[in-house]
Amino acid sequence: QVQLVESGGGLVQAGGSLRLSCAASGSIFSINAMGWYRQAPGKQRELVATITSGGKTNYADSVKGRCTISRDNAKNTVYLQMNSLKPEDTAVYYCNALIRQPVLGAYWGQGTQVTVSS
Repeated sequence: QVQLVESGGGLVQAGGSLRLSCAASGSIFSINAMGWYRQAPGKQRELVATITSGGKTNYADSVKGRCTISRDNAKNTVYLQMNSLKPEDTAVYYCNALIRQPVLGAYWGQGTQVTVSS
């Protein structure tokens, strides 16, 4: 059994910052890539950023230069620092991780709401 628990969402004014966290727990042999996705009302879920176990990162064009993804492998935790937030960043943010138990599987968190007011 694996759980991903997100925290750090909330309401912030445009131009503000938030830091999301996602901790994985349970029967974990190793964690490969971890990432953040988001889904705005009426839209499909989209990638925000990913990070490999070695620290290689990838960002959506819409957040490049404003967001930084990082991870603490010792804590099985991934972070998303979001700066210069815009109203269009408003969405439910989901954590994703590829976890080996030893069978490799993709796991999702329950989501955390981020609302950016103008």
